[in-house]
Amino acid sequence: MIELDFDDDGFRRNGAPHRIVSGALHYFRVHPELWDDRLARLRALGANTVDTYIPWNFHELPSGEIDFTGWRDISRFVRTAERHGLDVILRPGPYICAEWESGGLPARLLAAEGMGLRSSDPAFLAEVDGWFDAVVPELLPLLGSRGGPVVAVQVENEYGSYGNDAAYLAHLRDGLVARGVDCLLFTADGSEDFMQQGGAIPGLLATGTFGSRAPERFEVLRRQQPKGPLAAMEFWIGWFDRIGEPHHVRDAGETAASLDELLATGASVNLYMAHGGTNFGFWAGANHSGTGPDTAGYEPTVTSYDYDAPIGEAGELTEKFHALRAVIGKYVPLPEGELPARPPRLEPRRLERAPGRARLLDSLDALSTPVHRPTTEPMERLGQSLGLIHYRTHVPGPRPEMPLRIDGIGDRAQVFADGRPIGVLDRNAPGGTLPLAVGPAGVTLDILVEALGRANYGPQLDDRKGIRRGVQHERQRLHGWEIRPLPLADLSALTFREDAGAAEGDPVFHRFETEVDAPADAFLALPGWGRGLLWLNGFLLGRYTHEGPQRTLYAPGPLWLPGRNTLVVLELDRHAEALEIRDEPDLGPTTRAPSADY
Repeated sequence: MIELDFDDDGFRRNGAPHRIVSGALHYFRVHPELWDDRLARLRALGANTVDTYIPWNFHELPSGEIDFTGWRDISRFVRTAERHGLDVILRPGPYICAEWESGGLPARLLAAEGMGLRSSDPAFLAEVDGWFDAVVPELLPLLGSRGGPVVAVQVENEYGSYGNDAAYLAHLRDGLVARGVDCLLFTADGSEDFMQQGGAIPGLLATGTFGSRAPERFEVLRRQQPKGPLAAMEFWIGWFDRIGEPHHVRDAGETAASLDELLATGASVNLYMAHGGTNFGFWAGANHSGTGPDTAGYEPTVTSYDYDAPIGEAGELTEKFHALRAVIGKYVPLPEGELPARPPRLEPRRLERAPGRARLLDSLDALSTPVHRPTTEPMERLGQSLGLIHYRTHVPGPRPEMPLRIDGIGDRAQVFADGRPIGVLDRNAPGGTLPLAVGPAGVTLDILVEALGRANYGPQLDDRKGIRRGVQHERQRLHGWEIRPLPLADLSALTFREDAGAAEGDPVFHRFETEVDAPADAFLALPGWGRGLLWLNGFLLGRYTHEGPQRTLYAPGPLWLPGRNTLVVLELDRHAEALEIRDEPDLGPTTRAPSADY
């Protein structure tokens, strides 16, 4: 049995003074066959604890079932950490941020207008209760009081950066306790007074989140909580990347000095991130710096969540690993033995495109069943959470050239007239239009909307995807829509034809094949391509784009098969003929991470 508690001076573990040196490592961003390897590397760093979120929307399947098997087996992850001698901190939400799609909230909560997310709105509390009813029974056998390694559970996440609904926070606390969570409960908020005031819960330990100037940050925490342990529950040692911006890095020596300054105060720490991992599939989130959903400032996160962490995306031990390990060793004992070797990697090679292509607009019947609506509807109202969505209608003619406008794009719309690409409209260019003339026979209008990540931070969590309001030709609202959700979870029905073309701006699926003797990690590059999605043996690795900064996608060893492997690319814009397997990542040109100042 493990009991983590605290007194006026600090943490106590089973009655003895204790300092938490934790590292964040998210099981949902790491292939489950690599959990053991990554946790071993975390322990080698000197950590005595691992911290992970539990994203509600990752465990809730499209069917509505809550799943804790396979990649979602939180118990397996926790027990693996236990075998490495690590305590575990869990953060089950309901909101997690984490640069994760919708901050972990299920997209279906946006199907109807009006639900007060992250508030004491009874409709939202009922949904949260359903999540707690599902997740807490999975956690109870893992708690320290029942012989497991879980020593603490977080209530919400940085709530003071969002709101100050004390009744909501009390409901979460009471819900965890009533369901049997009897370990240390805590909150984590930014290092400003108003954030701590909005997120703290009376009687629970308050902790801070920041990336630099620890003594100054802890002064804020002490103003709100005069006694008890000081803890940085997120000490940001890197940063995440956004599409179109440089890759964020933080100098290893400067990071180590900041960590040393923090630990010298006697405080505990959770390194965010110790190992970042990957936003596989459609799981990358987004930020929005604008004042409303139809203002510019939407900033989607890239597929890689490398985070410039000490343990790299493919498990490599970086310069930062060695610098931080040296600092940690000044304050807690380091484990004995040799450091883990770098995982093996595939030999570089170039793959030429296999014969045949499949145009997306020709493949709609193989990918989806249409629904018919008088007006456009967002994805959430059609029961779709992730992917792309296609809208089709007929515009009668003749009509002179007039502007075509989409009201409420989430997030990027490719527009076609009788199958011919006519342009792109983007939510970051609100009010944009495309010229559309219509001949006497009318025109079939197709709109393919690419949904990037839902906002995971800030006030705009109601980030609906697809077309939220409607489509206008000049002032006339267009009606009579055939709509096809395209979650792209199964591509097996696609037909690749040798006579299928690949014009610029025309979304097309391409295939590649390669033989592998012994599966190992690899990095996939698409030089000359535009933007799209890449699958390996049916698994969606994530998004790529010429906008960068990321230039390679991580393809972990467990996804490769001995023998023949198939890769499928859905290129939305600009087609090429080859892709490359590389043995080193390329995350693009760099810039200084904001965490050095926050």
